[in-house]
Amino acid sequence: MIRPVEVRPLERYRIWLRYQDGTEGEVDLAHLVGKGVFSVWAQEGVFARVKLGSHGQIEWPGEVDLCPDALYLRLTGKRPEDVFTGPGPISADA
Repeated sequence: MIRPVEVRPLERYRIWLRYQDGTEGEVDLAHLVGKGVFSVWAQEGVFARVKLGSHGQIEWPGEVDLCPDALYLRLTGKRPEDVFTGPGPISADA
């Protein structure tokens, strides 16, 4: 897993991220505002309190967090199979 090493809030519900491998950029999260747990972002100052959690998750007050892997894929435009390796193909004889 490629971990994020820095996160900063930006205007209009965007965040800037930098990952261990040097990948960095902005992710627009405006489409989530007001939906379910993300309604907390509508409260003044909450979105700006984004930080990295102890397991690398991107988190906000109120137990709101986003998966850093999903954000990495969105930022890079890569597919999961391009980034994450598994045990390999399973033999039909297994």
